[in-house]
Amino acid sequence: MSISQTTLSDSFTYNSFNNHGVIGLINMPTARFYNESSYGFTLYNGDPDQKITMTSSPYDWMEASFFYTNIQNKPYPGFPGQDYKDKGFNFKFRLKEEGILPAIAIGINDVAGTGFYSSEYIVGSYGINNIDFHFGLSWGTLNGSKKNIKNPLGTVSNNFYDRPTGLEENGGQFQPSRYFSGETASPFLGISYALNDKVLIKLETDNTVTPGEVGYEISKSDYSMGIDYAVNNNLSIGIANERNSYLSLRFVYKNNPNQSIKKYQYKKSEMIKPEDDKYKKLVKNIETNGIGVNKIIESSESIGLELTQFTHSNLDIIEQIIKSASIDSGIEKNIKTDLRIADLQAKSNFDKDFVKRSELIYQRNESRRFSTSNKFVLRPYLASREEFFKGALLLENNSEYIIYDNFFFSSNIKYSLADNFDDLTIPPVNTYPSQVRSDVKDYLLNIDEGIIIGRAQFDYHITPRKNHHLMFTAGILEEMFTGVGFEYLYFKNNSNYAIGLEIFDVQKRDYEFKFGLLDYKNITHSINFYYRQYELIPFDMKISYGEYLAGDEGATFEISRSYLNGVKFGVFASFTDVSSEQFGEGTFDKGIFFNIPLAGNLINYTWRPLTKDPGAKLNRKHTLYDLLVKFKPYNY
Repeated sequence: MSISQTTLSDSFTYNSFNNHGVIGLINMPTARFYNESSYGFTLYNGDPDQKITMTSSPYDWMEASFFYTNIQNKPYPGFPGQDYKDKGFNFKFRLKEEGILPAIAIGINDVAGTGFYSSEYIVGSYGINNIDFHFGLSWGTLNGSKKNIKNPLGTVSNNFYDRPTGLEENGGQFQPSRYFSGETASPFLGISYALNDKVLIKLETDNTVTPGEVGYEISKSDYSMGIDYAVNNNLSIGIANERNSYLSLRFVYKNNPNQSIKKYQYKKSEMIKPEDDKYKKLVKNIETNGIGVNKIIESSESIGLELTQFTHSNLDIIEQIIKSASIDSGIEKNIKTDLRIADLQAKSNFDKDFVKRSELIYQRNESRRFSTSNKFVLRPYLASREEFFKGALLLENNSEYIIYDNFFFSSNIKYSLADNFDDLTIPPVNTYPSQVRSDVKDYLLNIDEGIIIGRAQFDYHITPRKNHHLMFTAGILEEMFTGVGFEYLYFKNNSNYAIGLEIFDVQKRDYEFKFGLLDYKNITHSINFYYRQYELIPFDMKISYGEYLAGDEGATFEISRSYLNGVKFGVFASFTDVSSEQFGEGTFDKGIFFNIPLAGNLINYTWRPLTKDPGAKLNRKHTLYDLLVKFKPYNY
């Protein structure tokens, strides 16, 4: 078959992740990227390392991933009988798209890890029909070629000739002195050949340093060769002969939500009767599409709709539904809207004159409403020293009882169908300044003891003044804490920033996940600043400062990117008055979080390289900003 050059280059179909979760060949990278909001998971089984990697594309020109690896038969210091565990982050950036000249990218692997996989590269890619050519220069653990060259960056500064061999302080922090340094660098070449839309053949000069810190077998060849077979558009299996030393196996799941998630399709109500007037038709059409109509008012020029909705993720869908419903209902007047969540006035184009001149046409009767849903949930635990992967399959129930529009009770209960948490016995190394998160294993050990309560809380919302919102919460707030508190938020819909504060008086739950409590109490509080950037590089930012669950004080920085398809990627870092020595391995709290609309449900997951106590926050069901931000314009 013949595949065009443009189709092959950055194609979602004809590119896949390598062993490190980077779009590439086998161990070497390429200059290829997926469209923004794409993501994937890589499971790799080699010799001696096994690796899980989650990869995301926040932008068309950026790829970010985190990995967790198990190095077989390598001792874990201080934990006899345990294989070595490691984790870290990878980043790749596009410098140039392919045109007459090749695409060019630059990347760093294991940015803030132990350095076992620490490597940097610059790579070019150029496609001709169904063949993709790749060539580049690599440093660090990808600088194992016998045909290496003197580091060209040494001509810029002699510092580039010196690559540190050890870790600064405790490890787990950024170490710029490593990047693109060393006396030498190794050129590499690679070819990927698309036999058809199912089979991709890969050949590379494999520059992996052997044995290296990982303990690979000494290379028997300078080349690695592999075949990837696409089971379907999302799942592929890769087999590779690595350096003629061993065979490896790789499973890849990848998804481009822009292709896989269908756009919302408006539904016309089937409950409309011939005698219904246009207002009843409008109410039925809107509510059929997951939006509640509180009331309708009408003036001589316009119709005003006060709407409440929880279903849809963004303003574009809401506006599409309102427009289609008004046309289907025979409404010809201009539509004004007052959009609310839990009676919070999120976005309104009502004005006093319009309300004064309008007549009440429809008002929904107050009624108490109950909703419930059940689903199967996979609960992973990747930071265990006991084993490479720990997890549980849970049956989870989420229920909500709406007492009034602004007052409701919500619950989360779980039941473990299967788990392997029974041998979580290795205690945490550091518990400073107070143990609030590092005893997570004590909770997980009891996850199979019947029905457990994840959350049971009351929420009361109010907007006492335009753009000023309050939420009061009390009950079981999460798996580890119960308490009472409130949040305030100044939120103006047409502004790109919001400011708020939150204060919660909390107490630690006991390990049975029921109603028992431990002695630990604290008042945690923070001032929060939110910012949405709409221009050249769109992003969302949150900066918070205050006291954390463990009593330490400091600031947390979050940067994220959200998409209309429901996907969200983000990174965070917390810096508190706990010193790096007191924090121990990792130096400071950091991690990534992501929301993925997989199998009809939004998967929310936060991953930290280490579970430590400093920088710990409440895992709240939602914040005021989370509720209201869906009514802001998207930063395309």
